[in-house]
Amino acid sequence: MHKENKTWFASWFDSPYYHILYKDRDYEEAQLFVDNITNYLNLPEDSKILDLACGKGRHSIYMNKLGYNVTGADLSPNSIEEAKQFENDTLHFEVHDMREPFEQKFDAIVNLFTSFGYFENDADNLLTLKAIQHSLTEYGFAVIDFMNVNRVINNLVPEELKTVDGIDFHIKRYHQDGYIIKDIDFEDDGEKFHFTERVKALTLQDFQSMMDEAGIYLLDIFGDYKLRKFHKDESERLILIFK
Repeated sequence: MHKENKTWFASWFDSPYYHILYKDRDYEEAQLFVDNITNYLNLPEDSKILDLACGKGRHSIYMNKLGYNVTGADLSPNSIEEAKQFENDTLHFEVHDMREPFEQKFDAIVNLFTSFGYFENDADNLLTLKAIQHSLTEYGFAVIDFMNVNRVINNLVPEELKTVDGIDFHIKRYHQDGYIIKDIDFEDDGEKFHFTERVKALTLQDFQSMMDEAGIYLLDIFGDYKLRKFHKDESERLILIFK
């Protein structure tokens, strides 16, 4: 197992402040995407789906309501503990490191909302792809929904103040050493906090190289949650479908 408990994502995603800062995320848009992607993959009901890096399991719960047998996996024990209250016969949650393959095989694996590219070491991103590949059934599909790095870098908002639940989050964003970095500073109850998000600025070509190396077949590329064509500079997202 990987003993990297001090990594930024292990502490930040497990912090209650992460969920406060991002609580206004657009979940209707997320559900539309899940609808579109499950229709596109043409998954029969009761297919086994793995929601990799599922957070508190909101999308896992939604996919389960659509009739799928869903496993949600995330590195954050706090998030998984919260998600577990929603478990049923066809919905399960577990703490899991995405670099490790699953024993069980899935008909589809989804990795949504830029939950990839967190690792310091490039080899770990490749390991994650190989683990996804290993955890798929012979006819299974995987979906990685990543940011479109070109557009993000061109439109970075360097500084922003966001107030949520009475907490002023001071956010700085910059592109450095191949990463898109977000520094988050705030005070709560007289205590100062600092967190940093670091996501590898992976382009379509970077993904293609890694997939070639992992022996993965890239089937389709989309540029947004309505599954429109990917355009390098305009598209909101980089959505990769592979098997």
